[in-house]
Order: sequence, then C-alpha cells, then structure tokens
Amino acid sequence: MSETVQPTPKYKRILLKLSGEALMGDDAFGINRTVLQGMVEEIKSVVELGVEVGIVVGGGNIFRGVALGATGMDRATGDYMGMLATVMNAMALQDCCRNMGVEARVQSALNMEQVAEPYIRGKALRHLRLGRVVIFAAGTGNPFMTTDTTAALRGAEIGAELVLKATKVDGIYTADPKLDPTATMFDEITFDKALHGNLKVMDATAFALCREQKLPIQVFNINRKGALRRILLGEKEGTLVHS
Repeated sequence: MSETVQPTPKYKRILLKLSGEALMGDDAFGINRTVLQGMVEEIKSVVELGVEVGIVVGGGNIFRGVALGATGMDRATGDYMGMLATVMNAMALQDCCRNMGVEARVQSALNMEQVAEPYIRGKALRHLRLGRVVIFAAGTGNPFMTTDTTAALRGAEIGAELVLKATKVDGIYTADPKLDPTATMFDEITFDKALHGNLKVMDATAFALCREQKLPIQVFNINRKGALRRILLGEKEGTLVHS
C-alpha cells in the first residue's frame, strides 16, 4: 500500500485576522460555539499541513468601541475595554483549539499573567517553530490602534509570509455587492490600486504597514469550508492584495 503524500503548502508561516463579529455567527452578540468549532477545524487543517499559524482576534462581538460618542465614554477607556474583550475571545479560541487537539498559546499585550502569557516576540517565534498556534490578544496594548493594525504589526514581527483577513464576503469587490449587482470581485489587486480605488481592505495604518513591509494580504470568506486550506495550497480563493 502506498503512503498518502502530504501536499506542500505555498506559505510556511501566516497571520490570520479573525474579527470578533465572525465569532458571533448569526447571534446578536457573544461567541457561537458551532461557528468557533468550525473556525478551529479550518485552522487545524492547515496546522496539519505544517503551516505555522499566528492569530489576531478582534473583540467586536463583546464590546464595540466605535460608537462610544453616544455613551460619552472616553475613547482611550473604551479602547482598553475592547482589548479586554479580545482576551476573552482569545481564551475561548485557545480552549476550543485544545479540545480539538491543536496546541495553542495566548499572548497578551496587556499584562494578565493568570490567563495569558505576556507578548514576547522571541517566545512567540519559539511556539510557532514547535507547531503551536499563537493567539495574540489585547491588540497592540495601546488605545487608538485597531486589531487590523495589530494583525499587520504582529504579521511583520513574526515574519509571516501572508496576512489573511477572514471576512463574511468572498473577497474585495469593485463596489458593495449587496448594493450594486454589477459589482465584480478582484482575484488580485496591487496595494496602489486598492488605495487609489478607496477599497476598504483594512484600516489605513494597517494597510500602510503591510504595503511598506511588502506583506501581502489575502481577503477571504472564513465561512466557506476549506477556504483557508485552499489558499495555503495555492488555489484560487478570495482576493490577494500585493506589491
């Protein structure tokens, strides 16, 4: 009997950006367990290929810090609350990974050593080399910085070859496909064209950092089963933003 040949991934190390909203599924808030398990199955499928995976998770499903003006809350205070929400999501993601046989570590940009390791780049790199998923929580540890910016920053710091932005749409379109039925999806696009076309790939700071570091961004639909694995095997999926 011949042995099954393991396919060779196109990328060795990646940074996956998961929004908090993606963890809600169709719920109004919180974490949908079925959705969470589905995401971990996707992550496990690429870990089994030998891909080293870092993850940045948002906190919008628990705390949405954008509309703080209505509450009169100080923006910095709201951002710190949002960071705490990302830690809760990271812990849930780590727990689900472990339950499904994937080794994972949470590293937090805010010190809370009872629940997460502090973010230390060298330690994160060691975890990745040992095949552990590293979940980066609490954003950059600074207010006024989004988790998109964190994804670009951590991606650059760990030497990721690709930043994957998981969304609920299939990729980047010429216009909002819900509003414009003639909108078409890009298979790939340059940073310059995305910028000049005002295509909202990531926030401006994150986009500028990826562009400067020549770190490509893949925008894809996390709800499409097998999408993450297909991207890492070099198959057509989503939209690639590159130099």
